[in-house]
Amino acid sequence: MPTPVSETPAAPADQALAHFEHRRAVETDCWDVHASLEAGSPDFVLLDVRSPTLYAAGHVPGAIHLPHGKITERRMAAWPEGTLFVVYCAGPHCNGACKAAIRLARLGRPVKEMIGGIEGWKDEGFTLASD
Repeated sequence: MPTPVSETPAAPADQALAHFEHRRAVETDCWDVHASLEAGSPDFVLLDVRSPTLYAAGHVPGAIHLPHGKITERRMAAWPEGTLFVVYCAGPHCNGACKAAIRLARLGRPVKEMIGGIEGWKDEGFTLASD
C-alpha cells in the first residue's frame, strides 16, 4: 500500500531535472549569498525589500534597502542593464521578495530570490548589520 509520499508517482527524471534547474535560475539560498559576499566582490546587487523599520533593526550586511513598492524604472536606472539583483524579505511567511522579483522582471532586470529571507539568514547563524 503506498504512503502519502508515494501515492502520487514521482516525475520522470527529465521533468524533475528541468523543474529543479529552473528553480536554480530564479532562486538562490542564504549560504550561496553569504559565500558570495564573503568572497568580497559579489556579481549581484542584494536588495532588502522590507520596511524601513525592519531594515534598520537588522539586515544582511551589504544589502541595499529598497522596499518592493519603490522599485521603479527610474530608481533601477542607477544600475547598468544586465545587473543581477537578489531580493529578500522576512522569510517564507512573507511575499515581499516575490513582489520585488515581479517588479524587477517586468522592468527587464535579471533577478533571483534569496529563499528563506532574513529568517533563513538568521537560522543559518549569519550575522546581521544594523543602522
